[in-house]
Amino acid sequence: MSRRLLVAGIGNIFQTDDGFGVEVAARLAQHEPVPGVRIEDFGIKGVHLAYELLNGYDALILIDAVPMNEPPGTLAVIEPDDVPGVVTAEGDAPALDAHTMSPDVVLATLARLGGSLDRVLVLGCQPADLSDGMGLTPAVAGMIDSAVDLCLELVADLMHTAGKGAPS
Repeated sequence: MSRRLLVAGIGNIFQTDDGFGVEVAARLAQHEPVPGVRIEDFGIKGVHLAYELLNGYDALILIDAVPMNEPPGTLAVIEPDDVPGVVTAEGDAPALDAHTMSPDVVLATLARLGGSLDRVLVLGCQPADLSDGMGLTPAVAGMIDSAVDLCLELVADLMHTAGKGAPS
């Protein structure tokens, strides 16, 4: 059985390091296509991403700037615990906002629409600056190639038929 994977770069290019996911997605799109894998820059279009996920994907890799209280440029792979039925501390699904790209809102919207995923990974990078402005800071820009390489490894692992012995 063939697997389908969506790799989604998210973020706002007008808020400095929040453009990390968009830049990584653009670089990934320059690589040789992998059958069953779609790479897309969703920017701040959370609703579009949720609707795209209804097209039968098995897994999702979100690429985003993620504040983690680490040094700027730190990369991390995060696997959300509850997929896709994310709820807030108040017990409600996060409110829908057409321009919100937080993973919890996207996944909650997907669940509301009746969709689901087997697996979600977030490839995050600690931003140095999320203020208004264009262009990544040097610490984050310097991690783009490493993030591309790491994402390609995640794609290989997720696309491997049995999930075992995937190339690294």
